[in-house]
Amino acid sequence: MIRRLKYNEIDFEKYTDCLENSEQRKYSATKLFLDITSDKQWELLVYGDYEAVMPVAFIKRIGIKLVINPKLCQQLGVFSKTDNIEINDRFLQFFREKYNIWYYAFNDRNKFSEPLQLRKNFLIYPEKYETVRQKYSPKRKRKLRLDEEVSTHSKIMETKIKDAETFISANFIGAKDNNDKAHFLEIFTNLENSGHLKIVAFVYKEKIINTIAVFFDEKTVALLGTFNDKDYVKLSGASTIIDHVIAQNIAQKIFDFEGSEVPAIEEFFRGFRPELKMYPVIANSKKDVIRKTLKLF
Repeated sequence: MIRRLKYNEIDFEKYTDCLENSEQRKYSATKLFLDITSDKQWELLVYGDYEAVMPVAFIKRIGIKLVINPKLCQQLGVFSKTDNIEINDRFLQFFREKYNIWYYAFNDRNKFSEPLQLRKNFLIYPEKYETVRQKYSPKRKRKLRLDEEVSTHSKIMETKIKDAETFISANFIGAKDNNDKAHFLEIFTNLENSGHLKIVAFVYKEKIINTIAVFFDEKTVALLGTFNDKDYVKLSGASTIIDHVIAQNIAQKIFDFEGSEVPAIEEFFRGFRPELKMYPVIANSKKDVIRKTLKLF
């Protein structure tokens, strides 16, 4: 039996225990990450006594609840000790019946008896850094060999959102408008304040020319954003700082590129030779959402 729990009804100890011991474990489904990215606008579907769980984030528009993954939250879905198609199908049926779904992404381990739309993500699993580096494409290896002048006048450093905000804001790609950009920066700041986000910068001649926003917990490092000064793209600062973070963490943690459907970004990620991991999604048009809203009422 599947139950639908509001946020204040969730047993977070049982939820966390189920998530952390699940086959599908994702950092993006942790309470900390979901609370920050959704502003605690999420609830939970529970199978049995937290044998399987499915977090559902939402927004409200003119009083109507619409399911949509929060910003920076790539995958949610069903979490259980072992992925089970029958149980996943039950969640999917309940989900479709009870919710108005705009966009929801399951995780890359979730399997269903019916085909769903798929999207791409890229992961590097824990291994010795030397082994990981050896797998990089020839082009990526060349990019990481900085010439003497660049190497002499550059450095990698960690910084704070407040110190890099002007650079990030000026080189932010993907936000709809300034309000949307401000919301992303607010989420970054809140994740940083939680102790789980780092801003890593490539500095050339005392000037920041690349930064990445990286979320980290005990099992995963996730690339939440890359910000590049286009005037210095040939210096390969983005490749250098991503490689730096991989080198520091890959022996113990998954490196999650967070995927992309943009061909140029996908090509860039593939240069690190990650594993392609497809994940199922439900995506509906505004027309479909309106039609479902009328049915629910």
